[in-house]
Amino acid sequence: MKSITYNVNGIRSALSKSLLNWLKAADADIVCLQEVKAEHTQIDLEVFAAIGYEHVYWFSAEKKGYSGVAILSKQKPKQVIYGCQEAIYDHEGRVIRADFEDFSQMCVYMPSGSSGEHRQSFKMKWLDFFLPYSASLSKEIPNLIISGDFNICHKPIDIHNPKSNANSSGFLPEERAWMDAFTNQGWMDAFREFCSEPHHYTWWSFRAGARNKNLGWRIDYHMVDPALKERLNKCRILPEARHSDHCPVVLEFSSVMDKP
Repeated sequence: MKSITYNVNGIRSALSKSLLNWLKAADADIVCLQEVKAEHTQIDLEVFAAIGYEHVYWFSAEKKGYSGVAILSKQKPKQVIYGCQEAIYDHEGRVIRADFEDFSQMCVYMPSGSSGEHRQSFKMKWLDFFLPYSASLSKEIPNLIISGDFNICHKPIDIHNPKSNANSSGFLPEERAWMDAFTNQGWMDAFREFCSEPHHYTWWSFRAGARNKNLGWRIDYHMVDPALKERLNKCRILPEARHSDHCPVVLEFSSVMDKP
C-alpha cells in the first residue's frame, strides 16, 4: 500500500499546476489532501476517477475558501467518518477518516496559530482535544494511520533555524511538548523511522526564496499505530513536487493481511 499526505493550499490552484499528472505518476493507493479550500461541488471529481481514484470523500469548512480535507482512494473503504463530532472543529473541516479491511486512514489538518493570539488559543484548545481523542481512537480503531499537516515542528532537527524560531507558532515549547505527549502515546513518526538526518522539510515560506534555499519546516506527518511497525516499508518526503508551499510525504506499508 502507498499513502500520500499533501497540503495543497487550494485544490483548484494545485490542479492548475498539473497536480493530476503528478498524482497519476505517483500512483498512490490513498491520497490525503489538506487545505483544499473548495467544496466538492466546485470540483469536477471525474478528473480523479480518470486517474484511478473512483472513491473521493470531501469534508469542507463552512467558511468559503478555507481549510477542508479530502481522501482519494482507489479502493472503497468499509466506512467513512466525516469530522470528529465536535462542532467547533467540524465547522472548519479538519478531520476525515476512511476505514479499510485491515487498516484505517485519517486525514487531519490541524489549526495554525501564526495569524495571532486568538488562533493560537484556538490551536491549543484543539490540541487539548485531539490528544485524548486520538488515544481513544487508537483503542477502538486497529492499525490507524493519522496523516496530515500538524502545523508543528517536533524537534530542532525539523526546522531550519530553531534558535530564531523559538518563539514562533509551530515551534513553541508548549506545542513541542504536545508532540512529545502525542508520540508518548505510542504514535510513530513514520519518516523518522527511516531517516534521522537534518534538512528534510515539508513547508517553506513563499518569501525570500526560502524553498530554493531549503529554509523550511517539517510539519506534515504520517503518524502510525505501533501495531503497524513491522509492516512499514518506506517513508519519504518529496520536495520536487511544487503544487503548493508544502510538499507531499509518501508512506509505503504492507497489508496486514499479507503477513505470513
